[in-house]
Amino acid sequence: MPAEPEFKVTGPKVFAVTAAAFAVIIGVNVLMAYRAISTFPGLEVDNPYVASQTFDADRAAQNALGLRLVQGYDARLGQLELRFTNRAGAPVQLADVQVLVGRSTEAREDFSPTFTYANGAYLADAKLGQGKWVMHVTSHAADGTLYRQRLSLWVKG
Repeated sequence: MPAEPEFKVTGPKVFAVTAAAFAVIIGVNVLMAYRAISTFPGLEVDNPYVASQTFDADRAAQNALGLRLVQGYDARLGQLELRFTNRAGAPVQLADVQVLVGRSTEAREDFSPTFTYANGAYLADAKLGQGKWVMHVTSHAADGTLYRQRLSLWVKG
């Protein structure tokens, strides 16, 4: 019977295995850090301290409007719907409604659809993929009060 070759653990082999393991770990960490930085949409506001100085007053003014905002999405039609109502539940038309629609974790799919007002609702064409979407709604009431709302929207497949 022939003798089996003897396997020897040598310094260079141990170094090669250890170096390969650390290279994989470091490579994955660099890739994950790059993906995190390249897909993060950034800050909500340019200067959080300055924005915080008027936050309570802005919130009180917006709450005083008594508006309620409900959103909807019809996947068959590819249409977003926003409905503003007052305390009595009657539809309200606001000036310059602007909406930024996007994912909560990356800015790649962000877009601003054009809404038109019809029959008490704002409607816009938007093809949304499956998953969670975030809508940043900004508008002004008739008295000039700024109205801002951040809404989550889940699109099922």
